[in-house]
Amino acid sequence: MKIISFGDVHEDTSNLIKIKSELENTDLIVISGDLTNYHGIVEAKKVIDSVKKFNKHLLAQYGNLDQPEVDGYLTKEGINLHGNGYIFEDIGIFGCGGSSPTPFNTPSEISESDIEKHLVSGYLKVKDAKWKIMVCHTPPKDTAIDVVRSDLHVGSSTVRDFIIQYKPHVCIAGHIHESRGRDKVGDTMVLNAGMSRDGWYIEIIIDKNGLSAALKAVA
Repeated sequence: MKIISFGDVHEDTSNLIKIKSELENTDLIVISGDLTNYHGIVEAKKVIDSVKKFNKHLLAQYGNLDQPEVDGYLTKEGINLHGNGYIFEDIGIFGCGGSSPTPFNTPSEISESDIEKHLVSGYLKVKDAKWKIMVCHTPPKDTAIDVVRSDLHVGSSTVRDFIIQYKPHVCIAGHIHESRGRDKVGDTMVLNAGMSRDGWYIEIIIDKNGLSAALKAVA
């Protein structure tokens, strides 16, 4: 199975055409959060529709810069990862959107306890899958993917603790635009693709040889 993931779209889908072949020839597309820039269903639908032009096999979740109504829209579309989980053969994918509290009072911030609740809810739906992929808009704290320009680590301790306890094979995060990169928490690979408009995305391949995950860039 091949998965292409990106996030922090913020309504800019201009790079999609540059990875047209990748999108058309993947088994699943995963959007990790922040479809819009402080907007709601109308703008989120434009992003989803733009992606579906290339591939209708799609999962997504809202981010902290999406209005809360986007969460309900994604649920109605049957593609919401937030607090949810899906199994594709022996691969389980689960997620948590929004973000932990920030100093900026963004539209969809949730408490650390709610992050844990939604992650557990999603995980329980995929717990029997051989391979587990966690998609959390908020990155785990004290990693290479949660550092802001002031060199502070602003990720979630709850996300980090969850990874240590439940040991997903991969964690896809976003939220901190300047911290695109990869790291490990225990044996879990953690990746942040940064803003999709900068041309970065994630490719995950799971086959008979195992699992590989890589940061990629548009040509």
